[in-house]
Amino acid sequence: MNSLKSFILVLQLVLLLITGSANAITTVHKADQEISTTLIAGSKDAIFNGLASYTFNVKNATDVPQTGTVSYIAVTPTGVTVAKESRKVNLSKHSSASYDFTVPEQKPGFYKINFMINVSDYDDTTRRVFGIRPEEIQSQHGRPADFDSFWQNTKSELATVKPQFKMTEKAEQETENRKVYLIEMRSLDNITVRGWLTIPKTSIRNRRFSTLLALPGYQVDLKPMLGEDNDIAIITLNVRGQGNSRDVIHPKRPDYISLNAEDKNKYVLRGAIMDCIRAIDFIYSRPELDPKRIEVSGGSLGGFLAAAVAGLDNRVQLVSSQNPILSDIRNLPDQEDWPLYDLHKYAGEKGIKFDKILDNLDYFDIKNFAQNIQIPILLGIGLLDHLAPPNNEYAFYNLIPQKHRGIMVFKDLGHEVPMTYVLKDGHMMRDKFGLF
Repeated sequence: MNSLKSFILVLQLVLLLITGSANAITTVHKADQEISTTLIAGSKDAIFNGLASYTFNVKNATDVPQTGTVSYIAVTPTGVTVAKESRKVNLSKHSSASYDFTVPEQKPGFYKINFMINVSDYDDTTRRVFGIRPEEIQSQHGRPADFDSFWQNTKSELATVKPQFKMTEKAEQETENRKVYLIEMRSLDNITVRGWLTIPKTSIRNRRFSTLLALPGYQVDLKPMLGEDNDIAIITLNVRGQGNSRDVIHPKRPDYISLNAEDKNKYVLRGAIMDCIRAIDFIYSRPELDPKRIEVSGGSLGGFLAAAVAGLDNRVQLVSSQNPILSDIRNLPDQEDWPLYDLHKYAGEKGIKFDKILDNLDYFDIKNFAQNIQIPILLGIGLLDHLAPPNNEYAFYNLIPQKHRGIMVFKDLGHEVPMTYVLKDGHMMRDKFGLF
């Protein structure tokens, strides 16, 4: 296996590991149907400058004529109808037809659109999302005046904790080409966090490897990441309360996101972000790891952590953030969906006003880190993602200085990214770090 192919395989496996989602690298194909439909957006990523357009194709492979309607309804993220249209269908047996729809021009933003077919022997709905000039999306909410000082004070507090870095070789887990180490370090609040380092075996003295720091999805237990690539080291970090870093903080799965949310200085994600900063300290401490060639990557919660690191630590050279959660939190459209539902529940159980929770979460909203990002960051989003909705993702993306940002939009995906993202990420890292 050549170096590039093996490296892409490593990134693919890392993506699966850090998101915990098999859908991150697979595609599901529906079985053939006697009556079938296909929906084609008028742009490759379903993003339009003005009018949104679609072609709805219907195929009748049966021996029976089909009559009825095809229609669409477009709504805002909160469910307000902005457009709809219906067309009559009269399909003879073994025939097909195409129906072109144009959605009246809308304000900048993203809209849900459902296409329905209701004919004699078949009913179905295809759910999609389209965007109108998303580069104009802006959050209505600013960041706290003391945002930068809050995080500077937090990093200063971390600096007072002696890291006590520890590496323990796990010979029983090594492979023909990789050594495996359990790594441990003291982080904020003097809490020990752990992870894994796998590093290629080499006969070259004093060789320093590029490092991929993989950050975990929500309540994902990261394991050692093995692969055939021979020129990168891989760290999989379990932040506090996850994986093998649960000895001090060990909430039930639904309680992690709300742990101590009433106090920004004790909120679990404050420490989790510092755990990632401490992992970068670890990389800098190791003679076999090159501090000038570090990529940080994560999906979902890991994407959030990666985005926060990008805004707090310029020691890394490249960041990959897939479907990051907690962007423009006050504008999340569904109060009954995660994480707002769990946060509302927590506020009620603690007898705390929800506004107090939101005030604290402003310090953890990734859009508020965006303007401080001074390193290249690649963002991957799915338009069907209800956990990291595209309106909210663009509220973050549009605040990143333009020269440092890149985005890949996947119109038919939810909380996941496909192999095309992995390939792009892999090529960026190899080009950036001169790995050929």
